Amino acid sequence: MAGSVFAQQSGVDPGSMAKVKRGEYLAATGHCNDCHSPKLMTANGPVPDPKLLLSGHPAAIKLPPTPDKIIGPASWGGVFTNDLTAWSGPWGTSFAANLTPDRGTGIGNWTEQTFTQAMRTGKHLGVGRAILPPMPWYNVARLSDEDLSALFAYLKALPPVKNAVPGPIPPNNGK
Repeated sequence: MAGSVFAQQSGVDPGSMAKVKRGEYLAATGHCNDCHSPKLMTANGPVPDPKLLLSGHPAAIKLPPTPDKIIGPASWGGVFTNDLTAWSGPWGTSFAANLTPDRGTGIGNWTEQTFTQAMRTGKHLGVGRAILPPMPWYNVARLSDEDLSALFAYLKALPPVKNAVPGPIPPNNGK
């Protein structure tokens, strides 16, 4: 794949590299960077920041009040940040997770089984809170075990980025 972040790696088992490259392909065609990567603004619009690929909503960015805090949840459908890493809607506010292998703030401590269970159930860590919109986990759940394994291998091969993404904020519900 041209432009691959792994094109220059050496000393990696060819079978493992093929699996990682398959995962990279799945992440690209599944549009994972659309929400999980902070963006750089260019003359052609936003593009994923190559230094922050799949690191989630930038922890330092503070959001303005969402419409539910101003006019109530029944008056709007949804809004999002300029780089598409945070979304607010009737479910509250959700932030794109850090999918890099950082052990403290990303998926560095996750196992492949945990990742697969999360993608199959729509539950954080496979057993926790619901994975919120706009994450299309129900579509990812349809991937084969082999494809989920490749996607996980790709995520674990990324450079770790320390970025503590905020937890979801429940809806105001007009209160």
